[in-house]
Amino acid sequence: MKNMIKGLLAATALTAAAGLASAETQGVTDDEVVIGAVNDLSGIFAAVGVPATKGANVYFDKVNAAGGVHGRKIRYVVEDHGYQMPRAMQGFNKLLNRDKVFAMMQNLGTPMNLAGFKLIDPLGIPNIAPLSAARQMIQDPMQNKFTSFSSYFDQSVVGVKYLVAEYGAKNVCSMYLPTDFGKEILEGTKAGAEEAGAAFVAETTHKPDETDFVGSLSKLKESGCEIVTIALGVRQAITIVGTAKKMGLTDMQFMGTSASFLTVVAQVPGGVTEGFYAAASWQDLWARADEPAPKAFIEEYKAATGEDPQGFAMLGYAAAQQMVMALEAAGRDLTHESFIAAMESLDYQDDLVGNHINYGPDDHQGADSVYVLKVENGGWAKVHEE
Repeated sequence: MKNMIKGLLAATALTAAAGLASAETQGVTDDEVVIGAVNDLSGIFAAVGVPATKGANVYFDKVNAAGGVHGRKIRYVVEDHGYQMPRAMQGFNKLLNRDKVFAMMQNLGTPMNLAGFKLIDPLGIPNIAPLSAARQMIQDPMQNKFTSFSSYFDQSVVGVKYLVAEYGAKNVCSMYLPTDFGKEILEGTKAGAEEAGAAFVAETTHKPDETDFVGSLSKLKESGCEIVTIALGVRQAITIVGTAKKMGLTDMQFMGTSASFLTVVAQVPGGVTEGFYAAASWQDLWARADEPAPKAFIEEYKAATGEDPQGFAMLGYAAAQQMVMALEAAGRDLTHESFIAAMESLDYQDDLVGNHINYGPDDHQGADSVYVLKVENGGWAKVHEE
């Protein structure tokens, strides 16, 4: 009898401990799980952050309307940093300390994510699908970090090698923000040039609010630049390509990474961006608009928002879908440990973005493919893939 009582007491203690651990998991209640984001809704990358947030909310709203995940509704709290570091840190502090988020999803900006890691890593908060393709997004400690696509470095290497071969170019250059974001693309540009047998001959650095690029483009012309990579804001990339055309620099080819791979960039009136390249890790939405998954998403998004979706709305939707898949796989007893294990078990074909996504205990990068795309007739045409 004593042994039976001891056994019952032990079982009760274990059950209580498990319940206590679940209760203490930040951002999780019986009927809600809180997901946070520090994003750019008003700054130089608002053309990325705004549609990505809308896309995520379209999916989360659908899931919540159907009852949520394991009886929990998803509350998605997004703080706008306007691509300014002080505002980003304010956002992280609010989400972690006031909203008590369970996980982060779609934090935008390489510098902002890196600063945020100092706050989220000690708490074990998962960082999912950041809107940055920097290699540091899965830096040590890697356990709580998951990216969806290939890095800026790999995108730059593949893109530069393709363009050097396509145009027989000998001189490669770069225009970039002097941040972790810009420096990684610079490194990839140099590596790609070296692998292609070309020379890296010039670079120019810029401020986030810079709008006049005539002087910089004149410098690059004097250096004999034929291929120029861009690691700048969305509007800045558009301005550079348009200014180069006005200056008659028709032999200079410009390429961005996934940070420049936006529907609005291709659709600039007057063909300003015609011929601009981007190397990214997913396929264009509108180029595949007749395929089942993109077509269904376009219809769903338009019905929910009254707008045609931008490419990053597709990524937001896909990120939310991945989040829900992991929450479902983690089960009702949701902890950071069970969620991370669930993320590491994901292996699926994402027909919406056009990629196969899979993770593992030692692999927190969902896909490694790179697509090189070119603006043609107001849309993105795929010209190369690896």
